[in-house]
Amino acid sequence: MGVVAKRSSMTFFSDGDDQYSHRVRIVLAEKGVAVDVVDCKVEDMPEDLVGLNPYNTLPTLLDRDLVLYEPGVMMEYLDERFPHPPLLPVYPVARADSRLYMYRIQRDWCVHADTLLAGQADDETLERARKELRDSLVSIAPIFADKPFFMSDEFTLVDCCIAPLLWRIQVMGIELPEAQCKPLLTYMKRLFERESFQASLSEAEREMRD
Repeated sequence: MGVVAKRSSMTFFSDGDDQYSHRVRIVLAEKGVAVDVVDCKVEDMPEDLVGLNPYNTLPTLLDRDLVLYEPGVMMEYLDERFPHPPLLPVYPVARADSRLYMYRIQRDWCVHADTLLAGQADDETLERARKELRDSLVSIAPIFADKPFFMSDEFTLVDCCIAPLLWRIQVMGIELPEAQCKPLLTYMKRLFERESFQASLSEAEREMRD
């Protein structure tokens, strides 16, 4: 009997270093889902999983016969499958806004974070990515003074996308100036102290911050 067949109805194959795996783990923790989390690496994935995900990527979520291998799809699926607490707004316009925020986070921030976290580019490219990401975070910091979460009074999927990136800023060599970024730093503290966030952390992630 293979690794997957032995496991419970929902299994999440997760890279403990990866910000995209981390996003989904936050949603799982927020929802209180009973899930078997398997910590693994792309180069050493369980044999059963290789035949289920055509791209051989992590994260991968199995829910009975359903196989999902795109983090954004996983997050929205979990929000619909386990509706409490809701992590997307009810109304279509607000939901569309949230999806656009997530798209912009990916385009404006995560592209630089991916470069920095991979650490395989030349020094000039890394420094440029570090500066772009730092400058973007500093420039947006004031908006966090308006609401407790990202453009919202409630914790949402948008925060689930931002939190793993912010958790990794020390690893990426980014320092945020306290005077300019106080609202953002307060937001980070609020996120990181959240029970679901603490429950979502892998061993590797716990070692990423002082």
